[in-house]
Amino acid sequence: MRLNKNNLGLTVALGAITISQPALAQGQPDAEIAEEAEEESGLGVILVTATKESENAQDVPVAISVLETETLNTFRGAGDDTLFLSGRVPSLNIETSFGRIFPRPGIRGLNNTDFDFNASQPVSYIYDEVVWENPVLKGFPVFDLARVEVLRGPQGTLFGRNTPAGVLKFESAKPEDAFDAYLTGSYARFDTVLLEGALNIPLSDVIAFRFSGTFQSRSDFIENQIDDDPNADAGGFDDFAYRAQALITPSDNFEWLINVHGRNLNGGQTSFQANAFLPGSNDPRPDFDRTVTFADAQRFSTLDTNTFGITSRADLEFGGVTATYIFGWETAEAFSRGDVDGGFGAAFLPTGGGPGLIPFPAESGDGIDDLDQLTHELRLTNTDEDTLNWTVGLYLFDENLEISSFNFDTLGGGVENGQAFQTQDTTSWAIFGSVDVNVTEKLNLAAGLRFTDDDKDFEVIRPIGTFGAPAAGPFFRNVGDEEISFDLSATYSVTEDTNLYARISRGFRAPSIQGRILFANLTPDFDGVTVADTETILSFEAGLKTTLLDNRARFNINGYFFTIDDQQLTAIGGAGNFNQLLNADQGIGYGIEAEFDLAVTDDLTLMSNFSWNETEIQDEDLQTAACGSATPCTVLDPIDPVTGGALIDGNPFPQAPQFIGNIVLDYSRDLGAGEFFASTDWSYRSSANIFLYESVEFEAEAQVIGGARAGYRLDNIHFAGFVRNLTDTVGTVSAIDFNNLSGIFNQPRTYGVELGWRY
Repeated sequence: MRLNKNNLGLTVALGAITISQPALAQGQPDAEIAEEAEEESGLGVILVTATKESENAQDVPVAISVLETETLNTFRGAGDDTLFLSGRVPSLNIETSFGRIFPRPGIRGLNNTDFDFNASQPVSYIYDEVVWENPVLKGFPVFDLARVEVLRGPQGTLFGRNTPAGVLKFESAKPEDAFDAYLTGSYARFDTVLLEGALNIPLSDVIAFRFSGTFQSRSDFIENQIDDDPNADAGGFDDFAYRAQALITPSDNFEWLINVHGRNLNGGQTSFQANAFLPGSNDPRPDFDRTVTFADAQRFSTLDTNTFGITSRADLEFGGVTATYIFGWETAEAFSRGDVDGGFGAAFLPTGGGPGLIPFPAESGDGIDDLDQLTHELRLTNTDEDTLNWTVGLYLFDENLEISSFNFDTLGGGVENGQAFQTQDTTSWAIFGSVDVNVTEKLNLAAGLRFTDDDKDFEVIRPIGTFGAPAAGPFFRNVGDEEISFDLSATYSVTEDTNLYARISRGFRAPSIQGRILFANLTPDFDGVTVADTETILSFEAGLKTTLLDNRARFNINGYFFTIDDQQLTAIGGAGNFNQLLNADQGIGYGIEAEFDLAVTDDLTLMSNFSWNETEIQDEDLQTAACGSATPCTVLDPIDPVTGGALIDGNPFPQAPQFIGNIVLDYSRDLGAGEFFASTDWSYRSSANIFLYESVEFEAEAQVIGGARAGYRLDNIHFAGFVRNLTDTVGTVSAIDFNNLSGIFNQPRTYGVELGWRY
């Protein structure tokens, strides 16, 4: 097996099918890799850019899984948002309480369940080499991609701040030197429409354009039982996103890629279900139906999101060195308003409320009034070296964020009766470098180092307090830190097809601020603003990756162990109806990740993966407010007799399932003048705590979600039928614990037909 090139010596666990060569343009693989890809049979070669260079993934010691275009199309056939990635690769779980925006990803159990628009997350989303830091940007629709790479474990050297858990790396299909076009449309249950297409136009040997876009739409399928007005129904959305790219190559040693992209989303907000769980159980109540709502504020619910951005990458080769400059500018505006209690009326009214006990109405809204993010990266890399490879670089990040929060009086006709406004300015810069050397024909050693300086300025004011509370503020915070990230690795090639590897890495998450003071009970000693100090992670990993049966099988397995000092946690809701940041003394995690792919026959391919993840909060004194629902939840943690808080020492991380597994069977066969194809996929996720404390009701139950797709391809046209959530499994995604036993659930079974054309 050829040893590594331009890597940081990270570990590898791969599980994907071959990606096509035309999917790569920017950072095209060298002639050796391209020739190798053409000659491979069976499962073929997986090309990735996890080390910021295109390489054969089996030669790159990075803890990575890959989802390529066809696999992505299988998983998202019913117009799903980015949550469809959850559970598709080892150790990845994604949830949300915001509908089609604001995904909250976790890798190896490490995540952040905070729902404020300035929430810091330990998993970074990298789109075409630019970090999209704000959670709203991360909800961008998946379309016209070459692949998605999921890098597990700390990625603090190449990708920097806020990557202690890992990275989701999205690579768009790039402009090519040949004309290409495709158009796909589908229609499914609930009037779900999906249109996606791309047009690739090479104007000359110097410039090529690629235009792509997607439109997804669904009718309101959640029927409001207490209001005959159709506008009171929910679940529908119109979601349009686009990408326009230009690739300019005026000479053999210079290349410039420009990417303009944007999104307009209307609808698709979360539908909260009041008292969805049976007291003393996490089972849905007997009459529960996720296509029905009883929300008396539903007619006012809305979700509007607009994003726009420009990405630029320029590569210049000179004297055996490649200089790369990457620029990114992202903007966003968003507003979400919803009936958080998920029911109607209130217990104190003569007419009461329902379903179940509703102690008080809860209707709120949050918005991003302005988001402006700028990133710059300049790096130098040596080229065409087989023995010694190095990279050095400089990185700059600047984000300006303005957030508004509102409360509304549902019983008073939805009038606004609470306001709070936050601003946060974040600046960060870093210098980084990496080197790897082939010590012998079999042994490779690699190291990376990064210095980061991070700073946040924060201000919040509450002009109108809720429930008669006074105005407050402004309050200020300034936090910052300087941190060193590093990784060290060794890769040993046992045979031509088998590698052993080991890695030590350190990453960090910068200090975070939570200023959601709209509902806070302020005192002279507490202004409602909480700060979490820097968390640092030290991770150890070792494993094996191998290709078997003349490249017809691939098996990769690794084990890991990590410790987190000053782990950042978010205590959400509870009896105080208030969000605050905490630092646990320590968190630990360990587990095993495995992937096995097999070309069973020339017609049938099996792809499978599995992960076992154990996590634990370690802080004897740490406590958080338990649920404040009118129907009490069954708390399993010890209760502090003085404060009434739940002691969470020893609990697993929230939204951290112990087991995740996925299997995909893909079949294709020549039939008549065309090709018949079919696939089925099944994903398993074990149960997980929704909050920091443990309770019977607020545990997301284990679930199995399956899907299938079958069709026929004739020349450049294909048609297919598909079904998602084939067994119509009801699965808990998240919950609200301060009002009643309300829940947020996955999408019901969706089935439809698809028609596609490719030039």
